Amino acid sequence: MSKELIFGHQSPDTDAIVAAKALSYLENKLGRDTEAVALGEPNEETKFVLDHFDEPAPRIIEKASAEVEDVMLVDHNEPQQSVSDIADVTVTHVVDHHRIANFNTAQPLFYRAEPLGCCSTVIYKMFKENNVEIPAKLAGLMLSAIISDTLLLKSPTTTQTDVDVVKDLAKISGTDYEAYGLDMLKAGTNLASKTETELIEADAKSFNLNGSTVRVAQVNTVDLAEVFDRQAAFEAAAKAENDANGYDLFLILATNILDSNSELLVVGAPTAPVEAAFGKKIENNRISLPGVVSRKKQVVPPLTDAFNA
Repeated sequence: MSKELIFGHQSPDTDAIVAAKALSYLENKLGRDTEAVALGEPNEETKFVLDHFDEPAPRIIEKASAEVEDVMLVDHNEPQQSVSDIADVTVTHVVDHHRIANFNTAQPLFYRAEPLGCCSTVIYKMFKENNVEIPAKLAGLMLSAIISDTLLLKSPTTTQTDVDVVKDLAKISGTDYEAYGLDMLKAGTNLASKTETELIEADAKSFNLNGSTVRVAQVNTVDLAEVFDRQAAFEAAAKAENDANGYDLFLILATNILDSNSELLVVGAPTAPVEAAFGKKIENNRISLPGVVSRKKQVVPPLTDAFNA
């Protein structure tokens, strides 16, 4: 059996990196030969998690086809979010918790997608179904991924399954998940040390919406003013990304993790679908989005509907 690489999406967040590690551990226990890799550098939050649990970061790849013929995807399925040569390898497995878009294969594959708050929650269920024990360190990593994706169980993407899994992983890893989770989320909000380009590329995904390429970045903070004091610089960085990569529209979702409110910075065109999606006018290139914290559930779906209207 030939080796397979497992990886999450570009600009990986904590779940993209942890889910790859978790699925690789499980698949190896089931007799396959896999390696978890990443498509980019860990962000500050993920570095905090890896350091806390004394876990090495996965190696980073730019292409897969030079190493393997087959790959497994976690936490994504859309080709534009994946490895650059995804068309040159065979996808044998996908484990995800997002919408399915622009995805097709020439051969049958294992596909597991559930509407849960985190990909690592899905993988937890796969461990249980296969009667494979989750080691304490890996439990801590998976716990961290769920905390990250659900903003400590406050996101509307959170399900009762996520809550139950967090409590079980906290027991296995010996972690006070509420205290640790807050420290972890705050570790990802150190904005002063990063350039605007670094911040908007740390957690960004591209979406093809009715012919428009829309890039949606999320920047977590404990003070929205800290972001918008730098608004002009963020706009310049987003415009440069649009020009360099052919994005039509760059949206920066700045989210206050303490009060679960966001503001959306809009750079590029068309803007009419953005206003239609949220029922608000753009003022000073911004839209206030109280109660919005989830790109997956509260931003992309209304944008998709508005662009397709």
